[in-house]
Amino acid sequence: MKKFTLAIFSILVSLFAVSQTVIITDDDLTGDATWTSDNVYLLDGFVYLEEGTLTIEAGTIIKGKADPTSEDNASALIITQGARIEAIGSPTAPIIFTAEFDDVNDPADLDETDRGLWGGVILLGEGRLGFETETSSVEGIPEGELRAVYGGTNDADNSGIMKYVSIRHGGAELSPGDEINGLTFGGVGSETTIEHIEVFGNDDDGFEWFGGAVECKYLVSAFNKDDAFDYDYGWRGKGQFWFVIQATD
Repeated sequence: MKKFTLAIFSILVSLFAVSQTVIITDDDLTGDATWTSDNVYLLDGFVYLEEGTLTIEAGTIIKGKADPTSEDNASALIITQGARIEAIGSPTAPIIFTAEFDDVNDPADLDETDRGLWGGVILLGEGRLGFETETSSVEGIPEGELRAVYGGTNDADNSGIMKYVSIRHGGAELSPGDEINGLTFGGVGSETTIEHIEVFGNDDDGFEWFGGAVECKYLVSAFNKDDAFDYDYGWRGKGQFWFVIQATD
């Protein structure tokens, strides 16, 4: 009986670990944090990392809530100036950002036409902009939100590392005509590492750069509604090994 009880206990512990969902609001991300692969993280509204480093383990799943409980009109992860992301997946255990109701274990539940179900990922740095002002703000974020500012004079700024990351089914509209790109770079500097990233089924651009000098390798832009790759405000980085496949629509 004792062995049977221990076996049942072990199974219950394993099931609990697999099914744990952690809701992340803006108030929950206040500095250094680590997100682990034994949890699913649900972004509820605009979640800003204002300082410190967000470390995301390989194989971690992050989902964006379709209808935030806050006044925000979308859910997105925003790494602000001075903060860093360390999201290092692997070929067999990528980090996945996706919609709230996406079952990542069922490849048939959502397809390339399921777009705009949440926001996206935004990195903001202090690199130079080819623009009339030294700094600018992310399109669609409420006016006056200082945490959405990017740009400056440091092209060697470091916003962290993203490797083997998949961003799916995003592009929610922030304001009329302003959707979120799958992965947005605002003034991101050359010391930032961006490699092996895919954006799939986004309702706006797959990737968009606004100034800065970040270099990006091994990018896949698949079935996104607008541009596969778009750059503005004098982005001066480099790109290598980019692949595009457009949807029929």
